[in-house]
Amino acid sequence: ARESCDTFTRTMSGGKAEEVTWEDQQHICAFGRFNTRVHEVNAELKAKAKMAEDLEEASNELIVTDDDSVRFGVGETFVLVENDDAETMLEKLLAETNAEVDALELEKKELQSGMAELKEKLYKKFGNSINLEE
Repeated sequence: ARESCDTFTRTMSGGKAEEVTWEDQQHICAFGRFNTRVHEVNAELKAKAKMAEDLEEASNELIVTDDDSVRFGVGETFVLVENDDAETMLEKLLAETNAEVDALELEKKELQSGMAELKEKLYKKFGNSINLEE
């Protein structure tokens, strides 16, 4: 029973049998997890880019306002803060957002590198009988 869990034989269209080992199965599953995470990271990057754009726009609006204080959103509440304080808070939020974007970009690069490595191994063994494209 253990042997049937570790390996199984797959008949290719050309009649050639290809053994899929437990390690191959782990590589295929890892590729799938990496691919899913890349899609999640892309969605997060898109959201962070929108947030950075909104923060930049708020900062620009703050510069041209005639008021001494503005309402600043904290969670679901708005509080009245002085313009200088609001500017400092916006700069901090923008720096945090940019740091998060950098971290996500690094993660995406690492995931894509791992996927490329797995693709190479799996295509080397299975050729065109496995599809690892999006």
